Amino acid sequence: MNGASTLDELARIAPVEAVRGDHDRTLGSLPPTREMTVEGQRIVVVHGHRSRWIEEPQTLLWTLSLGYFRPHGALPRSLRRRFPNADVIVYGHTHRAHMRKVEGALLFNPGGVHQWNPTTTKRRLAQRPSWFEWCWLQVARHLRRYEAPSVGVLEIDQDGILPRIIGL
Repeated sequence: MNGASTLDELARIAPVEAVRGDHDRTLGSLPPTREMTVEGQRIVVVHGHRSRWIEEPQTLLWTLSLGYFRPHGALPRSLRRRFPNADVIVYGHTHRAHMRKVEGALLFNPGGVHQWNPTTTKRRLAQRPSWFEWCWLQVARHLRRYEAPSVGVLEIDQDGILPRIIGL
């Protein structure tokens, strides 16, 4: 499946409000951010990646440490500064489930349905990826930490917001 077909399948289940991520080259029509109001709560949806000057050195350190180094510790505060009027900021760049209040706003990352692990890495290598991806997958085979697949649910009503992360 590609990004567009995934969004089409999700739209069969419920309305979809998607944003473009840092690797969504085929989804150029998606905006980089969405802002909406639900039950009086101001919600921002954003992928969450930062400039390459920040991302690439940290990704290199994460790769060289085989997953021990956690490069995105400052991301929630960075997003909060970027969207100071939001009540909820939903982001996904790290593919790691996370929810925490930062300066009064809920920062919510549902994780990711697809996560790299020895099985998914081996399957992708069998598909003969490009040279660059092949190199990265050789490292991914030896990662010390693997995130569990997950999705997130935000229940919003007049009483507030109930965030949940559901492991798959």
